Amino acid sequence: MMPIAPKGLDYVQTMMCGSCSNENAVKQVFLWYRRTKRGGAEVTQEEMDTCMVNEAPGSPQYTFMSFNGSFHGRTVGCLSLTHSKMIHKLDVPAMDWPMAPFPSLKYPLDMHTAENRAEEDRCLAEVQRLIDEYGEKGRDVAGMIVEPIQAEGGDNHATPYFFQGLRNICTQNGVGMIVDEVQTGGGCTGTIFACDQWGLDNPPDLVTFSKKLAMAGYFYKKEFTPDMGYRVFNTWMGEPSKMILLEAILKTITQENLLENVKVTGKVILDGLNELQDAYPHVFSKARGNGTFIALDCVDNQKATLISSLLKNEGVNLGLCGSRTLRFRPALIFKPFHAEILLDALDKVAKDMN
Repeated sequence: MMPIAPKGLDYVQTMMCGSCSNENAVKQVFLWYRRTKRGGAEVTQEEMDTCMVNEAPGSPQYTFMSFNGSFHGRTVGCLSLTHSKMIHKLDVPAMDWPMAPFPSLKYPLDMHTAENRAEEDRCLAEVQRLIDEYGEKGRDVAGMIVEPIQAEGGDNHATPYFFQGLRNICTQNGVGMIVDEVQTGGGCTGTIFACDQWGLDNPPDLVTFSKKLAMAGYFYKKEFTPDMGYRVFNTWMGEPSKMILLEAILKTITQENLLENVKVTGKVILDGLNELQDAYPHVFSKARGNGTFIALDCVDNQKATLISSLLKNEGVNLGLCGSRTLRFRPALIFKPFHAEILLDALDKVAKDMN
């Protein structure tokens, strides 16, 4: 797996699914943060005793930052970091952890540079404010977790500038940075990991993955290695047979030049969606994407649900995300001629509804 590791992340921990990858990555950041705060001192007897009854100092009152609109999994810890849909969280107790605003950008991005820069600066300032606020309350922010594209939350994008800003804030404040690539990892953005496109001088501390990479886990920096055995552990610690599948997948991606195919096909889809939203402005808006990780907003949820249903009659299976967004998630082998079939079907449905 190391040949595909994000630059600067020299270790990997395999897991069974995206949720447990994020859950254990968060735990690994907490372990790193506490060890750093101890400054090399030995664990005290008081810490060992109090952790058994969920009290400080053994169970420190640290927090973890996430973003509005995020989705990081359905386990209890990950649900405290998830803010996309009510159905995920209802009736489950949540931890009092900070939630920062994720940029709400205007599309196309290259036509709204000034407005989007101001919005990203606003969000970055709020991230720093929350770190300061929680620190003053004695509830340090030990880490943050962020998606390159908020998929479940409605395919919300941010620019490399925003993620560079987050990296700088984390470095300056001694906060661990996790990038959740459970959805974006695997090549659908034109690179194996979307964070490879950010131009970071200092990479994220951990990057989680699952779904398209056939197995799950996270890459991490050496300094985030747990200092004792069994601190990150479970029954299977991944699925060895999936490694065989992943080897074949990565070989195929290289041999068939699928990352380049994703870029070419993604442009065909996005150009076509821009034409469709110009033709049907009362139905579609905000076409956006990276590679073939693409989305298109509808006027409301009812219209989005109807279009998704009608497309099935045309042989197209198109899901929803957010409150009114059609999400496009074709396979890496999806070609431009497939894209034309998709666009023709969407055009037909929109025309029939007109």
